[in-house]
Parts: sequence; C-alpha cells; structure tokens
Amino acid sequence: MIWLLLSISCSILIFIVFKYFKKYEVDNLQAILVNYFIAFSIGNWQNDWANAPWEVSQQAWFESILILGLLFITLFRLMAWVSQNFGLATVSVAVKMSVIVPVSFGVVYFKESLGFIKITGILLALIAVYMTTYKPEKTKRSASFLWYPIILFLGSGFLDAFLKYNESELVPPSQQAWFASSIFGMAALFGILFVLHQVFILKQKLQWKALIGGVALGIPNYGSIYYLLRALSFEGLESSSIFALNNVGIVAFSALLGTFFFRENLSRLNIIGIFLAIISIVLIALAL
Repeated sequence: MIWLLLSISCSILIFIVFKYFKKYEVDNLQAILVNYFIAFSIGNWQNDWANAPWEVSQQAWFESILILGLLFITLFRLMAWVSQNFGLATVSVAVKMSVIVPVSFGVVYFKESLGFIKITGILLALIAVYMTTYKPEKTKRSASFLWYPIILFLGSGFLDAFLKYNESELVPPSQQAWFASSIFGMAALFGILFVLHQVFILKQKLQWKALIGGVALGIPNYGSIYYLLRALSFEGLESSSIFALNNVGIVAFSALLGTFFFRENLSRLNIIGIFLAIISIVLIALAL
C-alpha cells in the first residue's frame, strides 16, 4: 500500500507544479523537456547505470517505449494546459477518471471481474468527466476547448492500460526501473525535436527558469510512474482495483487543494461532478 500512497502523492505534486508554471511564466515545453532528462537520470541512477542506452533496442519492450515516450510528452503538454486553464480539479478528473479504460482492459484482456456495480461506476465516471470539465466561460470562447480535457481523458486511459500490459507481459520486475527511465529518455528525445522547432522555427527564446521548473517536475513525475509500477506488481490486488484506489485519491485531494489552496472557482455542476467521480471509483473498487 505504501507504493500506492507514494504514487498518489507524486501525481498531485505534478499538478501543483504545473499551476506554478503559469504563475511564474515558465515555458511548459522547455520545462517538460528538462523534466524528462531528470526522470531518465533518476531511473538510471536507481538502476546503477547498469545498462547502456543502445541495449534498450534489444528488449522486448523497445517498441512500447517508442509509443509511450511520444504519448508522455504529448499528454504532459496537454495536462499542463488543462491544469492552467481549467484548474486542478478538472485536470485530475480528466486524467484519473480515465481509470475506466485500464479497468475495461483488465476485464477484457486479463479476464478480471465485471458486474452491475462496476458497470454503474464506469457510467458514472463518464458523466462525472463531463460535469467536472464543463466551464461555461470556456465554452463561450470556443466549444473546441471542451475537447482538450476529453482527449486528455482518453489518452491517459490508453497510457495506463498500455503500462499495465507491458508490466504484465513484457517487463520483468528486475527491469522496472530501467523500463520507466527508458520511457522518460524516449520522451526527452521527442521533446528535443519539439523544442528545436520552438526555437528555430517559432523563434522563441530558451528560459533559464525552465531548468528549475523541469527539476521540480521531473522528480515527482518519475516517482508517479515507478511507484505505480511497483504497486501493480504487488500480488493480491487486481490491476483495476489498484488503478481505482490510485485515482480516487488523486481526484479527491486535487479537488481539495484546488478549492482551498489555489482558490479555484467551481460551479455547482463541477462540485457534483467531483463527488460523482469519487463515488464511481469507489464503486469500481468495491466491485472487485
């Protein structure tokens, strides 16, 4: 259970760091690039730098880190934008209510349990995502704004399910740190291409403060993935149960932080959506 608590804490820290990026005008992309180099270094340090970078191409999970690396940096940029424009509660629900995707994957692929209560929880989760992400002022500006949390919701769900598949089928426990750091390393390579485009094509300047922001982001980012992998490898709990408990903790604490610490304005509909989100994940957990 300690691994699960550590993963929840790290995930909430990520959302908080993104909020401060906006306050101090830190460039999201540049900080995210630095963050991935930090996370990559932590993983390799934890693995005692036992593996040369080129050895990754010889592993069964090499193709997986190509996909995950691109997903990581793309979804992370989107997560930063949603947290800064919609708030902590919205981004945590959009990301963590995506639990229905790995839960559904666990039911279909791993033949995990399914029943009326779990189905009810999944349906409530879909309703909760809409209610929590609905912001009238954003919709008035552009209806397309609502698609960003939805895309984040679907993308995060696929990422969690794909991580579970790799943890179960391709990555032995002894390679978990190497696997996690390799994902971050691949994300950093994609990030370099994005930053080069930003600097040479869009003519944006590099920021020194992005280095500090990247370090602050990279440490909890690595922890959130590594500790989740450790929790998933724990025998005795189904993956869908672990995802449910992980996500309900993040949704609940992020909503509290956003409301009382960052003074985010939540409509009655948003508040109801948050409660539905928590109820839905509890239902999914109880059904297991």
